[in-house]
Amino acid sequence: MMTSDPIADMLTRIRNANTAKHDTVDIPSSKMKISIAEILLNEGYIQKYDVVDDGKGFKNIHVTLKYSAGKSERIITDLKRISKPGLRVYVGKENIPYVLGGLGIAIISTNKGVMTDKDARKNNVGGEVLAFVW
Repeated sequence: MMTSDPIADMLTRIRNANTAKHDTVDIPSSKMKISIAEILLNEGYIQKYDVVDDGKGFKNIHVTLKYSAGKSERIITDLKRISKPGLRVYVGKENIPYVLGGLGIAIISTNKGVMTDKDARKNNVGGEVLAFVW
């Protein structure tokens, strides 16, 4: 299926699976989505992810979601797509946003790769704000 915004599709799949308290979710793979999954893993929002072949020649990202003990509480409260195909949002190095006063993360696509807001400030680069996660 062709989507006009694959990153929003990825975030929606994770959000829906998280709300329904599923253990895993499969997402069609791309380099950008793998780098976003890597950030979510490094920041502790997901347990793990694997890139698997679906047997039809396509690759999927198999994401294992993370919950508190007994699945009573979700680790990911919400995911929000910021820059959309119809309205791109770019920030300079001095205007990188803080998500919930630093409790969440902003995922930013820079010329040095996809990174969190903290890493972008450390590397002194701006870019396109892809999403907020908290």
